[in-house]
Amino acid sequence: MCLLMQRSSASLTLLTWSRIKMQLARVIGTVVATVKNDSLDGRKLLIVQTLDRNLAPSGKPMVAVDSVGAGVGELVFWCRGKEASFPFKREDTPTDCTIVGIVDSEQHVTR
Repeated sequence: MCLLMQRSSASLTLLTWSRIKMQLARVIGTVVATVKNDSLDGRKLLIVQTLDRNLAPSGKPMVAVDSVGAGVGELVFWCRGKEASFPFKREDTPTDCTIVGIVDSEQHVTR
């Protein structure tokens, strides 16, 4: 499930409601594709490393479509599955991993 949180003066927290938790990753690189699906033209592809609750690398890096203008080194929210296409025209964008938010500071993440 993909959850978005609005910024406020209060700190953002890592959400954990039963089985739902915000998925965090660090952008570690970019992808250059000379040929890709037409609906991905103009969209940035980034390599993200998933993180555990202590913000340590966990699992293998993935390629994600950027919907928010993230850059290398930034801490981001991401989602997978059918929710990954929600920021775009769902039927037109073939994505299974999308960056949906940028975390301003690691201090906003409650471990």
